[in-house]
Amino acid sequence: MASIRRRGKTWFAEVYKNGERDSKTFRTKAEAAAWSLQREAEIAGKKLPDKTLKEALERYAREVAPERKGARWEILRCSALARYDLAKRRCGDLTATDLAEWRDGRLAKVSAATVRREIAFLRSVFDIARREWRWMRANPLDDVRRPPAPASRKRRVSGDEVDRITLALGYDGGEPTTSSHRVALAWLFALETAMRSGEILGLTWRDVSAKSVRLERTKNGDAREVPLSARAREIIGLMPRDGARVFGLEDALRDALFRKARDRTKIEDLHFHDSRAEAIWRLSKKLDVLELARIIGHRDIRSLMIYYQTSADELADRLG
Repeated sequence: MASIRRRGKTWFAEVYKNGERDSKTFRTKAEAAAWSLQREAEIAGKKLPDKTLKEALERYAREVAPERKGARWEILRCSALARYDLAKRRCGDLTATDLAEWRDGRLAKVSAATVRREIAFLRSVFDIARREWRWMRANPLDDVRRPPAPASRKRRVSGDEVDRITLALGYDGGEPTTSSHRVALAWLFALETAMRSGEILGLTWRDVSAKSVRLERTKNGDAREVPLSARAREIIGLMPRDGARVFGLEDALRDALFRKARDRTKIEDLHFHDSRAEAIWRLSKKLDVLELARIIGHRDIRSLMIYYQTSADELADRLG
């Protein structure tokens, strides 16, 4: 049932059908009436709105992404995906065939891991557009096969590489005086704790206690406590208390400064997040698998077994 009434110089239209309510303001009564008829049909499931994938991405970036932990990256991904020809299509017209062709075209240009991330992200956008906005009747990605997952990345980081990155960031000890120094200390802290970049940069002083830090928001949604080695506590002690957050860095700046330092050192195939795998390798020599899983926030300990690969001869030596 539609209700149209005047509000000053505008016309207010309100639609209520099948338990769903929607409203909008228009310049003329004719526009309000036309919109009311269309919305009633859309809510009744007779007609989908004339909305493109680009509009869905823009709305997602505006309304959904800011509330999520990876807001910056999701907004950037929306912007990137909106430039593809696929984004010009109406959401309701997209089919599994369309998405499969897009997938194959992307695989010819970027890695399978990148395509898997893009598919997972688009699936989320389509789900919101279907369930909440009623722009689609089905998610076309439900019938699209994802590329096989690449082998997990387990790059070791040598002591020489750690030193070269630290020096390239201009840090040689003491309290940090520049953003590059803070990045260097964040890098060293990651190697001690196996914490993710976002967890480190989001760390506040109230999260820090004498021998551990508490992470309220993590990737899997669980809070966890991370014990600090003597070196990690030393790094925390070097940070000036000039703000709420311990390291006082934004992720974009951390990423840019680290990449520049890495490029200056000519080190190949090294990323900041490789510090997590390296730290897990080191911690696996000191902790059992259950303790390690608790510290780094893994729910499935099977994913950690690669760090506990020990030869039969080494095990025999332990048996005596």
